[in-house]
Amino acid sequence: MDIDDYLACDATALAGHVAEGAVGPGELLDLALAQHARVNGSINAVVRLMETQARAQLAKPLTGPLAGVPFLLKDGVQDYAGVPTSYGSRSMARVVAPVHAHVTRRYLDAGLVVFGKTNLPEFATRAVTDPELFGRANNPWDLARTPGGSSGGAAAAVAAGIVPMAAGNDGGGSLRIPAACCGLFALRPSRGRVSSGPGIGEVWFGASSEGVLSRSVRDSALGLDILQGFEAGDPFAIAPPLEPYVEAMRRDPGRLRIGYSTASPIGTGVHPEAVLAVERTVKLLERLGHEVEPAAPRIDGTALAQSYLHMYFGQIPASVARARALGAKRSEIELMNRVLVTLGGATSATTLTAQLNRWNEFTRALGAFHAQYDLLLTPTLAGPPIRHGEGDPSRAEKALMGLLDASGLLGGLARLGLLDKVVERIALDNLRHVPFTQLSNLTGTPSMSVPLHWTADGLPLGVQFVGPFGSEDRLLQLAAQLEAAQPWFDRMPALARGSA
Repeated sequence: MDIDDYLACDATALAGHVAEGAVGPGELLDLALAQHARVNGSINAVVRLMETQARAQLAKPLTGPLAGVPFLLKDGVQDYAGVPTSYGSRSMARVVAPVHAHVTRRYLDAGLVVFGKTNLPEFATRAVTDPELFGRANNPWDLARTPGGSSGGAAAAVAAGIVPMAAGNDGGGSLRIPAACCGLFALRPSRGRVSSGPGIGEVWFGASSEGVLSRSVRDSALGLDILQGFEAGDPFAIAPPLEPYVEAMRRDPGRLRIGYSTASPIGTGVHPEAVLAVERTVKLLERLGHEVEPAAPRIDGTALAQSYLHMYFGQIPASVARARALGAKRSEIELMNRVLVTLGGATSATTLTAQLNRWNEFTRALGAFHAQYDLLLTPTLAGPPIRHGEGDPSRAEKALMGLLDASGLLGGLARLGLLDKVVERIALDNLRHVPFTQLSNLTGTPSMSVPLHWTADGLPLGVQFVGPFGSEDRLLQLAAQLEAAQPWFDRMPALARGSA
């Protein structure tokens, strides 16, 4: 097998070749490492090579549905025993995981050969991947643009052909956003579908879910089959699927009633290409026999954005406190996360609880929508993948925030309630490029980004479908139908094929 053969296969196909004896796991690892050596200097997707661990895996018999397929973990939540889990932060770069996370063990039990970890923004708090610790990741379709975040390194690695599928997680769009930026498929599972243990019960109050980014729907279905299921000590268990997802996805979804909207829920602008992506998808859905009409849940999008930001106010200070307890210095935390720590410290438990309680309002409203419509269709992003630095605070704004934070004034003003408008602005500014994805996280519902559109400039731009709780099978059925009608697997950036 050469690199062209490797790039022509998804993970399922590679595993089939290994099972047939047509190629060995060692040969596949060598191909993945060779592709990494060729492209990673351009995209900075893989930030920790684990070739020693991978070779140790190869020294033992490999079993499982994806035995022998090269694979990458994200450097957050997905602990690998004996290796640091940095969360993209200098403050955590020395903290070695004592045991495998359940998701890591499940990937290994499936026979996947883990040979590295991928880039992410510090503490996974941004929709771009530009940590000070590792440096920014670049989009293989255009190196001047972001691959998205927070699973941006994973998406860049898959799009550039290092691996056919990689691990990610999604607390506010962190699977779907990078998938949309990089021309990939990603499904965010329902809350509780996949265990976050044993180190964490529920990530981000349950807003985050584990999943994969891939080039084929069947790989993502198999990935979910590998990951799904209850582990002892999990906060709760949800009903398992009636059949494996790789079987369910082959079934016809039937005639679906789908509501769609292209309006930003927070009132910000939406690029014409994002609107066009949805409009073309609507026409495709109608040709496939589905009933599609304009409709959206009755939810105050600005309130949802503020509630989402308050989740950071609770979680990021706790993450930083853990790092400090392990010996980290405050100066090792990036400025914007130091600001979140200060704002979180000035937020009362009453305020945080009230904001978390609002998640139930959003969930009930989305439930009412799904009583009428099987699925909700929106853009995944408000526009094409943004250029590096677009939307970042200016140097002067950073200097002012740093001064206010260091002096203690920021916390004092926040405690007096004098920064409420500033908090609202932070929420809107932070989400204006990605206003559509947080709904699924706060409501715990499954959603997916499907790569059905490329812009006039040749940039990928996915569309999002949101389903009711527990409807991963229906989403995968529709995705498989769309993939058959408008295939995307062979669309790869020139960088991946060596012609850039």
